[in-house]
Amino acid sequence: MNSFKRLKHLAGPFCILLGIAGCREAPGTGMAAGRGATEPRTVSVEPARIREVERTITAFGSFLAREQATLSTKVQGRLASIQVDLGSKVRAGAELARMELREYELRVRQAEAALAQARARIGLASDDDDSTVDPETTSVVRQAAAVLQEARSNRDRLVRLQQEGVLSQAELDAAEAAFTVAENRHQDALEDVRQRIALVAQRAIERDIAAQQLADTTLTAPFNAAVQERRASPGEYLRIGDPVLTLVQVDPLRLRLEVSERESPKVEIGQPVRVRVEGVERQFEGQIQRISPAIDQQRRVLLVEADIANDGTLHPGMFARADIVIRKNDPALTVPASSLVAFAGIEKVYLIADGLAVERVVVTGAKNSEWVEITSNLDPGEKVILTPGKLQSGQAVVIGTSAGMTAPGPQS
Repeated sequence: MNSFKRLKHLAGPFCILLGIAGCREAPGTGMAAGRGATEPRTVSVEPARIREVERTITAFGSFLAREQATLSTKVQGRLASIQVDLGSKVRAGAELARMELREYELRVRQAEAALAQARARIGLASDDDDSTVDPETTSVVRQAAAVLQEARSNRDRLVRLQQEGVLSQAELDAAEAAFTVAENRHQDALEDVRQRIALVAQRAIERDIAAQQLADTTLTAPFNAAVQERRASPGEYLRIGDPVLTLVQVDPLRLRLEVSERESPKVEIGQPVRVRVEGVERQFEGQIQRISPAIDQQRRVLLVEADIANDGTLHPGMFARADIVIRKNDPALTVPASSLVAFAGIEKVYLIADGLAVERVVVTGAKNSEWVEITSNLDPGEKVILTPGKLQSGQAVVIGTSAGMTAPGPQS
């Protein structure tokens, strides 16, 4: 009991000290709170605006040669010369290689001699036109026609004599037989001349074939191209169909792109294409020229092609990233890129309500270095805070002046 009284006696002064300390701490606490409170942060704002943006589809693909051809021999023989090598630029119609000519020149001369002989058999000179030859005017047919006419006249004369009783039937029968023989010989002469005329046409075709074979001893470029591969050397004996050169057309190049099945309905012929290539700073442009009629069933992509002008920078086989412009002026709600805050996959902007910053989660679309498209949860005209940095939702803010513009007054 005495111990309790002594503790009670000591507790009184202790409580008094605590009370005094408490009284002194309260003002201190208020001062600390005053020092911890921050003043409103000055911010700049801009309204969300509708602007016309470009809609694109990103696709990947490779460059291919616009045209590619392997030139092979059309005649056999020894390769006499080749005028180009790997990487050579050639123009359409330029001579690239030549076979030995002597054998084919002799064949042409042989065919021309045979043609001249055939023309002579129907009485044509070297410069006469054989397309209007009349068999009746040839010497063979004229001779047979004269014999026929003589036999006919002799038969007619003997017929009259026999009718007068002067000539026997046997003599008349002999005249009839002679006339029949002459008539058949005339017909044979006509058929022989027609065969000779046909032979002239045949010899002319043979002459043309020989001339074509002579021309085929020279390989020429079918289009403007570059030599991708040289596959033969002078002195080699080549058979018909042996490859000599591989040509590729590199200007323009064919860009083959793979568009996803989901995006494929948006692609049309004539749409602009912007192309980027790894390691090349400049951008290349072209247009969609060809679209496959079917979706690839294995990869679920649509193949499309564009022709890209090439100044020598690009090469077939290069990998490319392309943006296909599907719409040029499509209305979109946008905000400045500096107003967007992204954290942990969530994108948001800050607005002002009653002098306080308020965050709003948004969904973005197209974007570039200056602006970002907002596809949901924001209306045109709503003002967003520029460069919010570490601004917290609920923090007091006041609108100041943004670079290049005077910000509107406080938002209610």
